Amino acid sequence: MVLTEHGGMDKLVYRADYPDPKAGPGQAVIKVGACSLNYHDVFTRRGMPGIKVPLPVIIGLDVAGEIVELGEGVKNWSIGDRVLINPIDPKRGLTGEMFDGGLAELFLANESQLIRIPDGVTFAQAAALPVAYGTAHRMMFTNGDIQKGDKVLVLGASGGVGTCCVILAKMAGCEVIVGASSQDKIDRLKALGADWGINYEEEQFEKAIFGKYGKPHRRTFEGGVDVVVNFTGGDTWVPSFKALKRGGKVLTCGATAGYDPKTDIRYIWTFELKVLGSNSWTVEDLEALMQMIADGRMEPPIDRIYSLEEAGEALRVIEDREVFGKVIVQP
Repeated sequence: MVLTEHGGMDKLVYRADYPDPKAGPGQAVIKVGACSLNYHDVFTRRGMPGIKVPLPVIIGLDVAGEIVELGEGVKNWSIGDRVLINPIDPKRGLTGEMFDGGLAELFLANESQLIRIPDGVTFAQAAALPVAYGTAHRMMFTNGDIQKGDKVLVLGASGGVGTCCVILAKMAGCEVIVGASSQDKIDRLKALGADWGINYEEEQFEKAIFGKYGKPHRRTFEGGVDVVVNFTGGDTWVPSFKALKRGGKVLTCGATAGYDPKTDIRYIWTFELKVLGSNSWTVEDLEALMQMIADGRMEPPIDRIYSLEEAGEALRVIEDREVFGKVIVQP
């Protein structure tokens, strides 16, 4: 699927005549087994301030598949090896943004991007991981340092990042509260391990927290939750501070509902709150996540699988927030 210019869905077109990639020195051509989509792909299609995307470009950050061609000088890899692609290429930038991504039959990778997929992990499972799960893993553990017994509120919990945060928080022994836009999504999140949920279409999530745990007290450590995971921003930002107990922390890795909300900093100093940002992932994060799948400790929820010709519809359901978990495209 080729993005010809920034704008609406009509700017994303399927082109059967798009030239196939050829492996140069230090590169490999991958037969795409699965590509998962993220809200970042929506932003790429629309256009983002300050980021100049070389158009036309094939979008799709998360790619898994099989090596079908090796360029000169590639070591430790063979034709037929199953690989997950690290979307971050130090030389070229971000996959599906600065160079052609995974919504295609073939993908050109630099050797440094290749990560071996363990036995027992499918292409769809592996492709579900990098942007959403890799980001969540780094945010929750490396930077967020969540602890057993923490009360963790996950907002926007039904998407790719959100479902992973729920799974990881439960694995860490936390009490997990989810915010979602329907009771159906809340019920499905409970099936993943969430303890209880808030339908924020029907009630303000911070008031639901007050009702359950008490209103946070600035002179004690009573009331509120320990952690709010907020990658939505927008109107949810200030209420997140209100829901936190003294000494609590907001973990953020994005802003799907608005990146420049007003902030009432009185809550930050009065309640000694911490705001911890997290950006991207490491190869070690992705390897750890794949091993969790291989060991049977984690199963990334996959909502729907589309053909390559249906990739436009796949991106639409993400943009319209109609999904639970990940959306996969398989050529």
